[in-house]
Amino acid sequence: MVRHFIILSSSYSKGHRIALDLVILDEKDIEIGSQWIEKIKDECGEDTSISIHSIAAPSAEWSAVEKEDNFFENVLVIETVEEFISLIQIDRKLSGADVARYIIGQMSCTHLKLQKLVYYCYADYLCRTQERLFEDEIYAFALGPVVKSVREKFKEFRYIDSGDEGMIEERPALRMPVKSRILFAEKGIQKLRSIDETIEVYGGFSAGQLVELTHREGTPWDAVYDKTTVQIVPDKVIWERHCVEKEI
Repeated sequence: MVRHFIILSSSYSKGHRIALDLVILDEKDIEIGSQWIEKIKDECGEDTSISIHSIAAPSAEWSAVEKEDNFFENVLVIETVEEFISLIQIDRKLSGADVARYIIGQMSCTHLKLQKLVYYCYADYLCRTQERLFEDEIYAFALGPVVKSVREKFKEFRYIDSGDEGMIEERPALRMPVKSRILFAEKGIQKLRSIDETIEVYGGFSAGQLVELTHREGTPWDAVYDKTTVQIVPDKVIWERHCVEKEI
């Protein structure tokens, strides 16, 4: 029998659980495994979600591990610790579309309302923590702040002519996978709590009401909106002016 030392995590970009598989031949290999864990924590964060497993199998082949325990079936084995870290780092950062998918797992809403809720999640988190919730920039469009990744992802639901919009339906099947995606991100627990608090406050507002809030005089949108060009709404402006657009 051969002893396998396995470091297991998830890659949402790959759509698989991922593993580093170290075949233990002597005490030095155990030390290598410990070094891998330390390197992953150093480069990805102490709160990175990984699990450690030790299993005896008939051979050094990964197929032997799968046959020994079907828990390891459909796991993508990564060749190097550097590639493993790279895949985790990708998923430690959120996009606006990740937050949007989480929101539509909670409620049905129009694209316009979704845009405003994603923006409010971003602005609230920024003002609570002085850190970015996700990587996307915020842009000032005619109907308020817009996250371009959300706009592209759900563009078929955009308002047309009269202002009518298609509804983006609630999809309960999204709830657990997307929640796990957010929790996997850096400071995921803190981010999910903040998102939920924002949804609790503003989820019952209509798209029109949210637009009215973002269009108040002195809001971040009001400070940068230019009818001729699409401008980025800087974090500094959101930090300074988000209080104006909050329902108090």
